[in-house]
Amino acid sequence: MRTPASRARTRTAAFGVGAALLLGGLAAPAAHADADRHKATTLDSLAQRTGRYFGSAVDNPELDDTAYADLLGSEFGATTPGNGMKWYATEPRRGVFDFTAGDEIVAYAKAHHLKVRGHTLLWHSQLPSWLTDGTWTADELRSILKNHITTEVKHYKGKVFAWDVANEIMNEDGTYRENIFYKTLGPGYIADALRWAHAADPKVKLYLNDYNVEGIGAKSDAYYTLIKQLKADRVPIDGFGMQAHLALQYGFPYQMQQNIQRFADLGLDVALTELDIRMILPADDAKLAQQADWYGRATSACLAVRRCVGITVWGYSDRHSWIPSVFPSEGAALPWDENLQHKPAYDAIAGALAAAESSATGH
Repeated sequence: MRTPASRARTRTAAFGVGAALLLGGLAAPAAHADADRHKATTLDSLAQRTGRYFGSAVDNPELDDTAYADLLGSEFGATTPGNGMKWYATEPRRGVFDFTAGDEIVAYAKAHHLKVRGHTLLWHSQLPSWLTDGTWTADELRSILKNHITTEVKHYKGKVFAWDVANEIMNEDGTYRENIFYKTLGPGYIADALRWAHAADPKVKLYLNDYNVEGIGAKSDAYYTLIKQLKADRVPIDGFGMQAHLALQYGFPYQMQQNIQRFADLGLDVALTELDIRMILPADDAKLAQQADWYGRATSACLAVRRCVGITVWGYSDRHSWIPSVFPSEGAALPWDENLQHKPAYDAIAGALAAAESSATGH
């Protein structure tokens, strides 16, 4: 995910009353309230009826926004740390690990009965300066990478259900991105990373993850070829993550459902991992209607393929979207507005989920 770095901070009172309820004598009412949370219709409750999850990413500072954090905990069934598990946050100095930010989100998720997707073990961006400024032999860098992956995966063993092991490793034309790992180790670093992650936690699902791979084209073809070879070589890989950062001005991705299906046919789980649909501002009724249509289409494309296991929006509200800071003239990308009110996109997602349930049950 192409987000600006925002170093997560430690907060001793992140959960406030919620933590007291979980740890103190009022645990039973809190647990009862949480058990009832999906009796109301939510996106995740609808998704669960189709055998999927519906999640939202969150970054640590957003947990201080009580209304936002409460809605995250009640509407969704899974979350992904936006930044707190990335290399710059987890190994700020060589061999010195700091899991404070990731642990905070895992604790929040546990308190709200959310599953956690780990993101991400290996990426060309948001690396600590000690790593990018260093001059490493292949043996040195391989040791550093193995230690980082092994230590982080072991730390979160049993606490995350999936890892984005390698993130954004391809260029748009289907060639390998020449990141520090590729330039020093060659393309074999990808298989090594998957093997090390599997050795550290044999039960966690291992994904490759990227953007602009939702349709059929050079980039998704490159991943298809790579994953087919990894499978042939018996490298442990369980899933392919399609980020699905879409933009109205660029058109809906061609053959999305067919593309999801072909990766599923390799024996993979597929997930939409970072879904948002931005537009050139200002928003208007026509753009919001088009956005809603696209959210519905993306949801339906996933639901049409049995092994598309879930959808995660990259933050659920325009209040905390990453997009305006990266694309200053764009935004309004998420199903909730800045006031945490539903937009037409929410109804389109809910409608697609409900339609899939009705189709599956014959009602």
